[in-house]
Amino acid sequence: MNSIVKKLNKKKLKISFAESCTGGLLASEITSVSGASKVFGLGLVTYSNQAKISVLKVNKNIIKKYGAVSPECCEAMVKNLAKISKAQINVSITGIAGPNGGTKTKPVGLVYIGVKNKNKILITKNIFKQKSRKAVQSATVKRTLEIIRSTI
Repeated sequence: MNSIVKKLNKKKLKISFAESCTGGLLASEITSVSGASKVFGLGLVTYSNQAKISVLKVNKNIIKKYGAVSPECCEAMVKNLAKISKAQINVSITGIAGPNGGTKTKPVGLVYIGVKNKNKILITKNIFKQKSRKAVQSATVKRTLEIIRSTI
């Protein structure tokens, strides 16, 4: 994380997060680094569908049609976060951390990570095999940091 903060600072880039299943873990990770305030200004935990709709302005029809854990919702989250945050790099996370809540088509460990870097948007589908909720959340943060690192 230290290297990400340094790199963002060097390039004079700002980063923001909209987290769902990680519940602020990503924001916690970046704020544990001294100097993060120069690059990190906003972290939202939009855990409920209502928060995604009212705070992030995700169209409720997207959630109705595709579900909150979908590439469509993840993309809407990251696009709308970019409008709110004015940061150059925006990240959204939505998934099923478990141990309950999974289905055959959307198993526990399914997480979508969205990264918008200026005008480029990358949505990745991840299926983490970890068994515990904490492990899925940690694996998600780790994977998100790898994606951010490769983006900046």
